[in-house]
Amino acid sequence: MKGAFKSLAVAMAKSFVRDRATLFFAFVFPLMFLVIFGLLFRDIGTEKIKLGAYGDGAVITALERSGVVELERFDTAAAGEAKVRDGDLPGIVEATGDTVVLRFAASDQAQAGTVQGLVSGITQQLNVAASGKPAKYDFRAEQVEDSSLKSIQYLTPGILSWGIAVTAVFGAAITLVNWRRKQVLRRLRLAPIGIAPILTSRVVVTIGVAIAQALLFVGVALLPVFGLTLAGTWWLSIPVFLSGVLAFFSIGMLVGAFCKTEEAATGAANIVVLPMAFLSGTFFPIDLAPQWLQAVSKVFPLRHMNDGVTDFLVRGKGAEALLLPCGVLLGFTLVVSFIASRVFTWEES
Repeated sequence: MKGAFKSLAVAMAKSFVRDRATLFFAFVFPLMFLVIFGLLFRDIGTEKIKLGAYGDGAVITALERSGVVELERFDTAAAGEAKVRDGDLPGIVEATGDTVVLRFAASDQAQAGTVQGLVSGITQQLNVAASGKPAKYDFRAEQVEDSSLKSIQYLTPGILSWGIAVTAVFGAAITLVNWRRKQVLRRLRLAPIGIAPILTSRVVVTIGVAIAQALLFVGVALLPVFGLTLAGTWWLSIPVFLSGVLAFFSIGMLVGAFCKTEEAATGAANIVVLPMAFLSGTFFPIDLAPQWLQAVSKVFPLRHMNDGVTDFLVRGKGAEALLLPCGVLLGFTLVVSFIASRVFTWEES
């Protein structure tokens, strides 16, 4: 019994070591996420608070010298307030003469409290410094109704885009590999039909499933318990949505063209989709990442699908904002589809 157990254990260990795919997903794949998250969060907690600034004077100077604030100066107070309304800054300090006004966004209560306490504290220190004299600086804080996204407003477009990416890539890749292995593609090639009907039928199925996903995800998010609120231009997200489906379908075709087995296609699809999800702002704002990583994320189609769907589904942007996400996604589709057509084979070699 003991000898049999030892032999089986050794055999299984050798089998594990010889299986490159198993080794990859056991060690390399998790390590990839360690590296990604290590890069994403290494600077969190050491970053300065970003604030807008208009005007000049001792309060602005003291904020700069505090070492905890990074000021972005504006030529007009209205320009800075617009940034706060868009959710790009937590607040703007307007210093004109002896009056100091902090206009802050209240969507993030913790950050709003930090910003108010900081500016109020510095103003109070300067007033105390003028000992024996009336308070020199008059400070007041005003809330700005900003368009920063609450958690469900942010999560819904991101997870929807990611879910569609997974379905499109896996569906196209696995189907193509399975049909090639079972010689379905060979029979279709010999049948009196062209390649266009084959691709069109698969695209239609992918789009149909993606629409069902979208209806389910958005429907659940609209429930009172979650509280998603759709913007007035939500329907403009449809072109971005469809462009994203085509982009990820083309990735699936490329994966299916390269891979010979369903296992290999599954592994390759995971390698493509999962890291892209974390680097494209699906689960948390990509603004938390270092600047160079934010620039790299703009290469990924999921980043543009996330941003495009968010812009219309919940931010309410106009039709002019369609150009960038749709242009990138459709251009990506053309390039990847061309590469896939070059390496595509009807039968196993």
